[in-house]
Amino acid sequence: MDFTYTEEQAAIEELSGRVFSDLCTQDRMKALEATSGDTGPFDSQLWARLAEAGLIGVGLGEDVGGGGMDFLAVALVIEAAGRSAAYAPVIETMVYGAWVIDEFGTTAQRERWLPDVCAGKQILTTAIPEEVDGLIVDGAIPATRARRDSKSLWSIHGVKACVPAGLVATTILVPALIDDSSDDGDEGVTIGIFAVDPSSPGVRITRQDTTAGRPEAVLELDGVVVDDSCRIGADGSDPSGHSQRTGEILPRVIERATAALCIYQAGACAAALSLLSEYTSNRRQFGSPIAAFQAVGQRAADAYVDTQAIKLTALQAAWRISRGLSCSREVAAAKYWAAEGGQRVLHAAVHLHGGVGVDRDYPLHRFYLLTHQIELTLGGATASLRRLGSMLAS
Repeated sequence: MDFTYTEEQAAIEELSGRVFSDLCTQDRMKALEATSGDTGPFDSQLWARLAEAGLIGVGLGEDVGGGGMDFLAVALVIEAAGRSAAYAPVIETMVYGAWVIDEFGTTAQRERWLPDVCAGKQILTTAIPEEVDGLIVDGAIPATRARRDSKSLWSIHGVKACVPAGLVATTILVPALIDDSSDDGDEGVTIGIFAVDPSSPGVRITRQDTTAGRPEAVLELDGVVVDDSCRIGADGSDPSGHSQRTGEILPRVIERATAALCIYQAGACAAALSLLSEYTSNRRQFGSPIAAFQAVGQRAADAYVDTQAIKLTALQAAWRISRGLSCSREVAAAKYWAAEGGQRVLHAAVHLHGGVGVDRDYPLHRFYLLTHQIELTLGGATASLRRLGSMLAS
């Protein structure tokens, strides 16, 4: 891995940091939280500023108004969002949604959605986990089904859960198992990705509260009708060259989304570490800063090592993705460190702050809740370590 940023990537890092730090102040964040409605806090002013700066579309094609940069540049924007715990659907729109359409969509599909994404007029997400018999399960093989009703129309049935930004999204990508065994699949097992308008008949969206206070959504689809123009990646004759067999799309979406969450965790942990450093340097006991005490210094040093491990493993995964290299092991390693190291960093930060660490008027609590939500979304460290071990053993 080359750890040196290009001139363009360094500019993205600097611009992202400035936009998020300018707007995500403690007072503004508290005001957003106090005035949030049923959809949860959403910083529309920040979202508009990100679009104006060209950051939302930084990884999209130049032909649709994007920056034409690689996944590492996208990761730098996501890391800056994590450092500020911003109330903006950056990962959901840039990775879960827009990248999928840019990479696999037809020319018409890219022109339909992506210019509005770059302009900040579209919020995208993908609904992956499923709700089956009251339980939330992995959606890698969807229980949601799509049936062709006519030559060009599809009917979608199923329940998705834990949809990130599902309450504010203007378009939701829905993976579904194709019922028609003749539809270019192996033994009838084909996964389609469908772009669904949340206001369509048959769509019901319910708020789902989370640890971090950033609500997700349960998405119920009862015979929702979409046409072929809303099926992503199905037209192999498209001259854009973006199409691909639809069964290969979902694993890549999950892989990129996982890497993005790890980068997000790296940013949140770096912010918590900065608060820890500032507080322990200024808080004095027995005539000395508590940072000078051996036990405090050791705990802070461990938190620093964990933060660096999270960042480096996440950036390695992002770098390999940006180079088009295989990255399953790297993503698995990053996922483990983000889950395991993240909780250690935030626990250390809270403990070294004493009572201030649990004060909701102090910004640390926001990062504490956010890192735990990311850990839950990733699935926990033990499962990640087992998966990594299985990959290495094979």
